[in-house]
Amino acid sequence: MSLGEPLRIIGDGGDLPDYQVPDGLGEKELLDLYRWLVILRTFDERAEMLQRQGRVGTYPMYWGEEGTAAGALFACEDADWVFPSYRQCSVGILRGLPVATVLGWVRGYGGPAGFYNPRDYRLGPICVPIATHLPHATGVAWAAKIKGDRTASLAWFGDGATSEGDFHEALNFSSVFRTATVFFCTNNQWAISTPVTRQMATRTVAERAAAYNMPGIRIDGFDPLACWRATKDALDRGRNGGGPTLIEAFCYRMKAHGTADDPSLYRDENETQKWVHLEPVGRMGGFLRRLSILDDAKDEQVRAEAKEMIAEGVRGLESIEQPGPEVMFDHVYASEKPWTYVEGLEEVTSVARQPEAEPPPPLDSSPPPQGDA
Repeated sequence: MSLGEPLRIIGDGGDLPDYQVPDGLGEKELLDLYRWLVILRTFDERAEMLQRQGRVGTYPMYWGEEGTAAGALFACEDADWVFPSYRQCSVGILRGLPVATVLGWVRGYGGPAGFYNPRDYRLGPICVPIATHLPHATGVAWAAKIKGDRTASLAWFGDGATSEGDFHEALNFSSVFRTATVFFCTNNQWAISTPVTRQMATRTVAERAAAYNMPGIRIDGFDPLACWRATKDALDRGRNGGGPTLIEAFCYRMKAHGTADDPSLYRDENETQKWVHLEPVGRMGGFLRRLSILDDAKDEQVRAEAKEMIAEGVRGLESIEQPGPEVMFDHVYASEKPWTYVEGLEEVTSVARQPEAEPPPPLDSSPPPQGDA
């Protein structure tokens, strides 16, 4: 168990030194991981703008936490299952999930316009209820163990989730049955307006692993390589029969809890600014430049490709015809819908009124001049 100084590999170009790149990551892998970070950052910034424009619903920003998602996912094998919380809502696009589908989810669309078949991407549903996906991650890994598969599972959650009963139940069950599950806690020190000091009496999240007889490690949550290293070690350990691991990625929530939140009402935003220089995109970019792997031309190319990828997703979103309320039930019944549903839908439809605001019309299919939508 590592509970002292958090595991760190990437320095800050100043007081914090760089350490050796972990084995298994060459130049190509490092650049691919950087691309993932830029894609997630681009999505996050664009989604927030879309919400401010009224084109999607309430959105949970993750600016500064991209390393916890990209670094951990990069350590997974394709067959591994991953279970995101709402703050990792876009992680599926790194596994091929269309950007428009994630944006459709944020807009509130049901059915295929805003959801997906989890089996296609080994990606659990985007979980808004706190910690309820942790038992699911445990169950998937337990099933794989029973079948003799090497499939592991990874679940992200925040520090607030550690106060939920599902957290205890998932860790306890996983430890007893020694499932290959990685519990990845992004400790950004705030559960909406509740600081982590009011969330738990222990100094760290990682030390709580001892109660379940599993390893706990604390890492720099702004360091994508530390996230990769810790997750890779935990997955390897789990596949070899060593059971689950609890990872605490210690960082800071740079932005509001979501677009409906005003953090200035409950915290000093001057403190927030002290953490900004540690954010993972610029930090990883600086690290690759010091290794002579990244230059201005490559960086511009990576950012342009990410911008076009997200812009194409926005165009896809705006081309979707708004579904009706019946879409909520399209995938509920295994066979024919019962008469009670049919009569109820007819009644709802008979008194329906036109929406107060129509969705925006589809955009011109031709690419915009700057690749944005």
